[in-house]
Amino acid sequence: MINEHFVAPPNWEWYILLYFFFAGLAGGAFVIGTMLRLWGSAADWVTSRIAFLISLPLLLICPILLTVDLGKPLDFWHMLFDANTGTPILKVWSPMSLGAWALLIFGFFAFVMFLVALGEGGYVRSRALSGVGRLPGSVLGAAFMVIGAILGIFVAAYTGVLLAVSNQPVWSDTWTLGGLFLASGLSGAAATIMLLSRRQREANVTEPKLMEADRYFIIIELVLIAIFLVTLGGLVTKTLGGAWILLWLVVLVGTLVPLLVEWRPRWARQVSPVLASVLVLVGVFALRAVIIFSAQA
Repeated sequence: MINEHFVAPPNWEWYILLYFFFAGLAGGAFVIGTMLRLWGSAADWVTSRIAFLISLPLLLICPILLTVDLGKPLDFWHMLFDANTGTPILKVWSPMSLGAWALLIFGFFAFVMFLVALGEGGYVRSRALSGVGRLPGSVLGAAFMVIGAILGIFVAAYTGVLLAVSNQPVWSDTWTLGGLFLASGLSGAAATIMLLSRRQREANVTEPKLMEADRYFIIIELVLIAIFLVTLGGLVTKTLGGAWILLWLVVLVGTLVPLLVEWRPRWARQVSPVLASVLVLVGVFALRAVIIFSAQA
């Protein structure tokens, strides 16, 4: 069971790793979908539609994984509502309470945009092909997406913050985990969207924009990884020692190779964009694995 503060290692299993992974992708996909819809052209709306279509399914996996960890399905709802009175419970001082409510409220925004994306497929595709500069939108719709994107940022960063507020060595000895998991989640979301949009030729115009955005996400991620290791001081050997160095090599491959592919040096032209996106996702997964499990070892 997940606790708010850890005196002993929580001994999390692989499904918690998956929760951290999918939460980052879900929040990141909503943020990228919002950015494309607010500042992109009509052609970019095809890709933003894909982003909104995947955000909700990825998010729905998270409470399932948390329920598995809790052992009792109703325990998840007990983090939201009082078991005796049924009244809502929000403990602003509790990372677990804030995280549970963030998942629920963000889920509402993701659900609404999922329905919107489902209903606009043919319209968005036809307008994108017609070369229209921008698609019409409303102030209310833009405000709705911005609020949802802010919640998406919180959800993507929250898992790192949850680790940082614990008493567990490594996690509690650095301030970088929230930002690191956010940058990594955005990078993974961009890679996922690129993979899913490749079969839609209307989305080809957006791929360079996603690659450029992913480049910045990866650069921020690499900077935060360096700061993470520096801020650990003597504890850095705990996360770099033994077999953990192999996972860090996977992280580096999942960041440096896609980054170099986007800059297109001669040798990197042999790496396809599909493989680069897959490497990004593998790196995102490996980063969470090494940070979570090395600290518990």
